[in-house]
Amino acid sequence: MINVKLRDDVRQFEDGISALEIAKQISPALCKVCCSCKIDGIVSDLKTSINSDCEIEFLTFDDEDGRKTFRHSASHVLAQAVKRLYPEVKLAIGPAIDNGFYYDFDCDFSFTQDMLDKIEDEMKKIVKENLPIEKHEMTPDEAIAYMESKGEIYKVELIKEHADKGENITFYKQGEFDELCAGPHLPSTGAIKAFKIISCTGAYWRGNEKNKMLQRIYATAFPKAAVLEEYLTQLEEAKKRDHNKLGRELELFTTTDIIGQGLPILLPKGARIIQTLQRFVEDEEQKRGWLLTKTPYMAKRELYQLSGHWDHYRDGMFVLGDPDSEGEVFALRPMTCPFQYQAYLNRARSYRDLPLRYNETSTLFRNEASGEMHGLIRVRQFTISEGHLMCRPDQLEQEFKNCLELAIYMLKTLGLYEDVSYRFSQWDPADTEKYIGTPEQWDEAQGVMARILDHLEIPYKVGVGEAAFYGPKLDIQIKNVHGKEDTLITIQIDQMLAEKFGMEYVDSDGSKKNPYIIHRTSIGCYERTLALLIEKYAGAFPLWLAPEQIRIVPIADRHLDKAYEVKKQLADSGIIRVEVDDRSEKLGYKLREAQLQKVPYMLVIGDKEAETNTVSVRKRFEGDIGSSSVEDFILKAKDEIDNKVIG
Repeated sequence: MINVKLRDDVRQFEDGISALEIAKQISPALCKVCCSCKIDGIVSDLKTSINSDCEIEFLTFDDEDGRKTFRHSASHVLAQAVKRLYPEVKLAIGPAIDNGFYYDFDCDFSFTQDMLDKIEDEMKKIVKENLPIEKHEMTPDEAIAYMESKGEIYKVELIKEHADKGENITFYKQGEFDELCAGPHLPSTGAIKAFKIISCTGAYWRGNEKNKMLQRIYATAFPKAAVLEEYLTQLEEAKKRDHNKLGRELELFTTTDIIGQGLPILLPKGARIIQTLQRFVEDEEQKRGWLLTKTPYMAKRELYQLSGHWDHYRDGMFVLGDPDSEGEVFALRPMTCPFQYQAYLNRARSYRDLPLRYNETSTLFRNEASGEMHGLIRVRQFTISEGHLMCRPDQLEQEFKNCLELAIYMLKTLGLYEDVSYRFSQWDPADTEKYIGTPEQWDEAQGVMARILDHLEIPYKVGVGEAAFYGPKLDIQIKNVHGKEDTLITIQIDQMLAEKFGMEYVDSDGSKKNPYIIHRTSIGCYERTLALLIEKYAGAFPLWLAPEQIRIVPIADRHLDKAYEVKKQLADSGIIRVEVDDRSEKLGYKLREAQLQKVPYMLVIGDKEAETNTVSVRKRFEGDIGSSSVEDFILKAKDEIDNKVIG
């Protein structure tokens, strides 16, 4: 007999019993909803045999790991359906993702909608067949020979990468379909009741544009049809809010092939929003003791060699010249830290100078892979609210807290705070070549950061391997309307680069010490923030951010003079993003167009308004809200702008 610790108690079972049988004995209802389990903390198949004392946690679709198991099993159903219909197709990878799953295929044709419909129908047949999903193993040599015999070149490549570890290679078989996979999986295909193919797009093998372009089928899956229908409704709403579509329709930004991928052009409306954000951020940072710098967009490679970017980040940099030549070579900056360090080194520093806070509205350049770029979310040139803070050890926690408070203030002001989560990004001790510093330095830096985060009661998840090459960081994460998560704001603790750059201060006892450095952004990348704001508000920005805040609509040509007089009154009060629709069009047409352009306020002027110095006020979502004197409207609008109202 073995002892199995469950959530509430410890029970005894026969040696060799499966986790699935344990679930059945506990509750038939639990067994029906289980996707996988954790055995001593390791996510495992429900069919796994238990041969020793352990602790088991059963995972349902409501658990992240259970949901991944469910959807990864669905990706195998998708791949099996494709292979049944198109046996010549070669398989690549098919992971679960936040909002579903995908599978990459190498084929000589493009999937049409008719083909996708047939694939979906075949998936339904596979689910109806309720095929058992069985795990088995091979040695690396056997696995390579097996996949070579099937012509699965991508699987062979993946197996060879793991062959030197000396471990067996795992496969999962369902009916005639046998797939290289680490698992875990559902017990059978019949549990996947509700699924839908969403789209098909191109994707480079391993995200590298130098590799072959594959076809990626995106899909999603749920345990119940009703939940799937709800999700599909949300997806339709997300498409309407997609910044890549809506931002172009509202003429906020555009892109052109002749300029290049990942290099968007901000059109006047989009540029005005970015300008408004930048002024707000720089003014707020100044209030909080940050000192503005302006540093070059490029530097000699020697600067990046000193910082470590040349060795650890060069593939992500735009290098000007031959990087292997002995002559002078420059590179566009991927971040501002080594430049602002030179400002610190401009003169000798004392402990009395600290904390020293430098901020900069920095334009940066990163050589993102073609397959990774998307609208304004991920681009090759972007502008960021960057800052670096040098402080003493006794100042570190308070300064970190101040940086976090600034970020939270920005998020709340923009209306994004409720949408974010926190990730404590740490180094990966198994991949030390990615980082500078010793294990002892990393343990110290991460220990300091963990104490600060725990003391501040920040609810974070840990991301192993997500740290910067020079230190751990707190990433403030946010999802776009499609569920894809990106980092919006980072706050990093760095105790390594100060020493590399010779940054010192004279302490109160006369000794020389290296300061701690906090790398931080206050609002993150402006382009990404704009994208998220477009999606958050569906292009209907709060009044203080709107590129056109008010549109004055004269009913007839005889009201034009009054319309421009009102515009001047607004401008004299400080409200300057005002337009007059002076076209000879019908009133209804003008108002509908203003609505489509998502202008917050429309001021209609006719005979009565012209005579009484009033305006008929229409609000974007409420329609006609009545007549107002120009003076009263100005007071109300200025209050809404000054207080940055988002409702």
